[in-house]
Amino acid sequence: MSHANTPDKGINENEGGRHFVHRISKVEVLEGYRLELTFANGTRGTVDLSRLAGKGVFSIWNDREAFCSVRIGPAGELAWGDGIDLCPDSLYFEATGQSPEEAFPGLKRERVHA
Repeated sequence: MSHANTPDKGINENEGGRHFVHRISKVEVLEGYRLELTFANGTRGTVDLSRLAGKGVFSIWNDREAFCSVRIGPAGELAWGDGIDLCPDSLYFEATGQSPEEAFPGLKRERVHA
């Protein structure tokens, strides 16, 4: 099952004011709780969401049809029904194996002394 949105480049803001750097432009459901994602910048990768399945709001995924009903939301996020959405930036890091520091070299971790 695949879904596609029009790709955007750069930071996206939808009507809800959410900002994401990475937009998902295509999602394909694979075996188990795995999804093949394509991002607006052309990057592709697979994420395994089995760690979430059956827990809390994700218990709806115990019904395979519910998991397969994934769609791409207006901000490029993954969404199921009205109650579940997953941040495309977090999914990008999982799919690529990159850390935020690798993706954004301007970021650096500093020790905070409180």
